[in-house]
Amino acid sequence: MGKRSISILKQASTSVAEIAYFIEGKGMPLAAKKFVDSAFIFFNTISIDTAENRLCSYKRWIDLGYQCVSFKKKYVVAYQSLLNEIIICDFVVAKLLKE
Repeated sequence: MGKRSISILKQASTSVAEIAYFIEGKGMPLAAKKFVDSAFIFFNTISIDTAENRLCSYKRWIDLGYQCVSFKKKYVVAYQSLLNEIIICDFVVAKLLKE
């Protein structure tokens, strides 16, 4: 079982950082750090060759051909799955997406 390389677009990393800043602003700096760490560890799990997820149901992402996977049941990770690379394109709070 191999791994593909991972690229994380600025939009996705910025979204993770904004959520972490929000958590930190609530007086929980350790929880914010743990959130960032767990998000990036999760991105790594997507890179396993056998990992394939459903196409996104969000219209804008359908048009872009993104696949989606849930993270902690609250967030959605949108990515492109290429032969040798996974591109993490976006990271959003699930309830903000409109089908």
